[in-house]
Amino acid sequence: MELYFLGTGSGVPSKERNVSSLALMLLQEINSIWLFDCGEATQHQILHTSIKPRKINKIFITHLHGDHIFGLPGLLSSRSFQGGEDELVIYGPKGIEEYVNTSLKLSGTHITYPLSFVIIEESKILEDEHFIVYCKKLDHGLPSYGFRIEEKNRPGELQVDKLKAQGINPGPIYHQIKENDTTILADGQKIHRNEYIGPDKVGRHVVILGDTRSTEKNIDFVQNADLLVHEATFDKDKVDLAREYFHSTTEQAACLAKSGNVKKLVLNHISSRYQQQEIEELLQEAKAIFPNTEIASDFYQVNIPAN
Repeated sequence: MELYFLGTGSGVPSKERNVSSLALMLLQEINSIWLFDCGEATQHQILHTSIKPRKINKIFITHLHGDHIFGLPGLLSSRSFQGGEDELVIYGPKGIEEYVNTSLKLSGTHITYPLSFVIIEESKILEDEHFIVYCKKLDHGLPSYGFRIEEKNRPGELQVDKLKAQGINPGPIYHQIKENDTTILADGQKIHRNEYIGPDKVGRHVVILGDTRSTEKNIDFVQNADLLVHEATFDKDKVDLAREYFHSTTEQAACLAKSGNVKKLVLNHISSRYQQQEIEELLQEAKAIFPNTEIASDFYQVNIPAN
């Protein structure tokens, strides 16, 4: 599991940072990629990576501001030309379906794969064999959401030494034992999986917040996450400006990470007012409160190791 940041700026693109988009790489887990937001020129950013658009089968939109959605029609169109055949599902606030369908219709764009929409509210919005996704409404100028992606616990390791001690030697039988509650051996002996398997491997939890003012209401939502991605549009001294524009500061993001007992914080959505030499100052402001903090730049990758 890995996060690949495609655009880390705010408002408008700059020479250093494109507008919002990041990809959750789940190629090892489920052979797919989930995209979070799709600002202008996201597909151009993808050209500089190894990401294959046909592998993107879910897109989560935090809110409908242009710097988070203006790249969506182009990406959907190009996916047809790049071998995309599988269904793509877009999760987003009310209005996202109208925006996409109107853009495709008026531009005469025809896509070659099934496209569906899930209009999100503050709730569990997705559950499959491997993952659960929750969303929470944030404090922004129009409906904006955060997403919590929870990987389900995985079975523990097979206790091979214990099986060998019972005279059960390695082979296909080991796979059967791990995959079934009860396995009957050739001699009629019953093997119960729970007696020969270690504790479950705890799944990883990732929280990606859309644009938001700082609020204590988000503490429970980010609690104990392995990774929190939080906007930091402004430096610590611009608290009033951040509130006026429904955004957060570096210190506010760090305080949430600390209060939520997260393992790692990545700051995102950095204002173009900050030049490269000032980025280190922003980082130090956050690290003074929450040491395990990094600032994302375009094409920055962060691995979320298995627990």
